[in-house]
Amino acid sequence: MQLLVYRLVYPILWIISKLPWRLFYIFSSGVYVFVYHILGYRKKAVTENLILIFPKKSEKEIIKIRKKFYKHMCDMFLEMVKTLSISEQELSKRFKILNPDVLQALESKNKSIMVLIAHYASYEWSIAVQFLGGFPIVGVYKKLRNKYFDQLVHKIRGRFDARLIAKHNTIREITRDNMEGKLCAYGLVTDQSPRLKNTTYWTDFMGITVPVYPGGEKIAKRMDMPVVYLKVEKVKRGYYEAEFITITDTPKDCEDYYITKKYLNLLESQIYNKPEYYLWTHKRWKYRNAEIPKSAIIN
Repeated sequence: MQLLVYRLVYPILWIISKLPWRLFYIFSSGVYVFVYHILGYRKKAVTENLILIFPKKSEKEIIKIRKKFYKHMCDMFLEMVKTLSISEQELSKRFKILNPDVLQALESKNKSIMVLIAHYASYEWSIAVQFLGGFPIVGVYKKLRNKYFDQLVHKIRGRFDARLIAKHNTIREITRDNMEGKLCAYGLVTDQSPRLKNTTYWTDFMGITVPVYPGGEKIAKRMDMPVVYLKVEKVKRGYYEAEFITITDTPKDCEDYYITKKYLNLLESQIYNKPEYYLWTHKRWKYRNAEIPKSAIIN
């Protein structure tokens, strides 16, 4: 059944990826109409999240942000599909990295680097970092249940020689690289909500105390990796700009959870500035009323 679904869907995705840009975004606008106005995909969750985070905004303002978000979400999802056939030259033009020298300076220290990413603007096209020609890029991702679509994700994200490792193998793979003397830049998207039973650290995110995934910080400290935040902004439809913001180049000297809090603060400023580009379909604040384990750290 999984193979059948894949064989039915893949040709459609390939055709979409080959559409000229003008037709591509016309198609995306049509997908938005279906997803938002007809299907209403996770509209309740998105609305609840927006009201929760922006309680002072009027209903009209919330709806305006919500519509902009859905338009962006459809663009972003289809841009991931576009990666099936986009050229390196075209992707470099549409996803510009403003300060590659920051990453290059850290690479000169001969240490692997932790690149923290967020579900903001375009995290899929961040594979353009690979074009800088420095350390190999290794992305951490959540494995899909359908093994054929999981292979497709590998194909899409690995087209430009980026390597993927499954989330549950992160520490094992990075430790192995370290023991073998491999220097890499590891990209982690770490703003999602962890499982409640695995929560060890709670802090404020957008003014609400929630459990936070501090795995990127823990790995960076253990392996003595400099940490940067890849700040991505949407310039206009189909175009993004990114810059590296150094959080620390001496992680072992940082107080516990400093790296995680700094990362969240940087992300918060982006969300407050242009909320429509954050991934509001995630139930990021679902544990806000949960009982915090006694062993957890609250900061």
